[in-house]
Amino acid sequence: MSDCCTPEGSCHTTSTTRYRVEGVGSAHCQGVVAKAVGALDDVKAVEVEIGTGLVTVTSSAAPDEAFDQLLAKTVDEAGYAFAGRADA
Repeated sequence: MSDCCTPEGSCHTTSTTRYRVEGVGSAHCQGVVAKAVGALDDVKAVEVEIGTGLVTVTSSAAPDEAFDQLLAKTVDEAGYAFAGRADA
């Protein structure tokens, strides 16, 4: 987790977490997953790797079990299989 503060003193925290998603085998799949995950509240950036299915999510809050469940539901609704945290 990293802290970023502006010269004016306002601070925000971001957290980066890696997940595994099965079935990301093309640029189309990559775009579908990135768009679905990127639309979630608190998500600031999404990177999806074709072939490996690694999805790196940068969010404004540390992910918790509720976020992981929401992410799983979102990925499943997009037509792919959520396989959990990559670093777990």
